[in-house]
Amino acid sequence: MAITFQNQELKFTLKNKLRIKSWIKHVIKSEKKEEGNINFVFTSDEKILETNIRFLNHNTYTDIITFDDCEGRIIHGDIIISVERVSENALKYGVAFEYELHRVMIHGVLHLCGYKDKSKADVALMRKKEDQALKKFDY
Repeated sequence: MAITFQNQELKFTLKNKLRIKSWIKHVIKSEKKEEGNINFVFTSDEKILETNIRFLNHNTYTDIITFDDCEGRIIHGDIIISVERVSENALKYGVAFEYELHRVMIHGVLHLCGYKDKSKADVALMRKKEDQALKKFDY
């Protein structure tokens, strides 16, 4: 079982890979789940738009798409992240790029753990879980 990081048609270097893997494993364990195969793919706005249209029939840009392939308590999935959108959102919200990237990454992991973000209550719970996880990263 592994957490992997890939780029898709984009030059991007993820900093602190080992620390991020350890942090993600800790969050998964705190949710009483088990680490499976989790693949993060860092890409461009255009590639994530293509993915959104092709697989979800959504003709919109987004910062993240999570494909859940979990089996019971074992977390498996692909998490596609638009580095461009994360960068824009970091500026918009006045936070560091790495902080926003980690928020988006853990957002995808939390989706794999079963959390949703469709209703106001779901969004509030997701944000609370993201904030708890980000505190554990120790900025």
